[in-house]
This record gives sequence, C-alpha cells and structure tokens, in this order.
Amino acid sequence: MELADADLLARVLVDDDQHAFGELVRRHQSSVRGLLRQLTRNDLALADDLAQEAFVRAYKNIRTFRGEARFSTWLYRIAYNCFREDARKRKELVGIDESRWQAELDPQTVDPALKHDLMHALNLLPLHERTAVVLCCQNGLSHDEAARVLNIPLGTVKTNVLRGREKLKRTLAAWAS
Repeated sequence: MELADADLLARVLVDDDQHAFGELVRRHQSSVRGLLRQLTRNDLALADDLAQEAFVRAYKNIRTFRGEARFSTWLYRIAYNCFREDARKRKELVGIDESRWQAELDPQTVDPALKHDLMHALNLLPLHERTAVVLCCQNGLSHDEAARVLNIPLGTVKTNVLRGREKLKRTLAAWAS
C-alpha cells in the first residue's frame, strides 16, 4: 500500500526518515523538473540543477511546511523561488518555452500544426500571464495554489489566467481563418 504525502511527511518530521523524503522526491521530481524546464526555456541542465536545489531546500526547510496547501504546491513555490533567484543572478528573467512541451503533457493537442500554433501563441503572452496559464491549465494547480506559488494575490492570478486564455483564443482564432 502506497503512503500518502502526509504520511511520508510525518515520517520525515518525526523520525528524520530520509527514505520517506526520497519517496516524496521520486513522486514530485517530474512535475518540478517539468515546470523548471519550461521556465528555463528548456535548458535541461539548468532545470535539473534548479530542481536539485529546490529539493535540497525543501529538505532543509521541511519543518516550515504548515500544510496549508498541498505538498506539491509548496515544492512549486520553492522551485519558482530558485528559478527567480537564478534569473536575478543572470540579470535576466527568461520566459517559459512552451514550444518544447512534450505531447504527453498536452494530450488535447494531438495535431502537430495546432500544437505549434498554441505554443507560438503562448510565447506571445506576457510572462505573468504565461506563467499563470501554465501553472493552472497545464500543471493543474488551482488559482489559489498558483497564487501561493507566485506569491501574488488570488485575484491577480485569476485575471492573468482569464486574460491569457482570452488572448490565446483570439490569436488561435485569427490563425484558423
């Protein structure tokens, strides 16, 4: 029987069980690495380095997890902070490279031409709208969870997702004509 994240967290907190934390890493590493790959414009080495840093920080700060959100949301926040800190060090804030999404991450878009158009349309969005759309629509976070990850008000996330989706619809409708 597979333990829930909460059970694994309890083992880490009570017994300092490194194997339990290893299981949490195994469960969440793909989604954290996927987010970081998008944020780093598919720089695989950088994304993997940032993911490793995010999990090290998560382990060091596991006692600060208050359980107010899902464990994965907390991890996304740490990963996003690692990305932002690295971007500041590089004196640039890179966008999300949606053109590199893998087909299994977007099962609704099977047609390669449509997929290409969607990724191009996403690249036209401002970073704040793109990031909100990716977190909520592609990664399946709720608006509240995305607000926690991005450390912005809930209303701002909702606005960014709404505006981003409207712009995507208009852009894709224009290309379909």
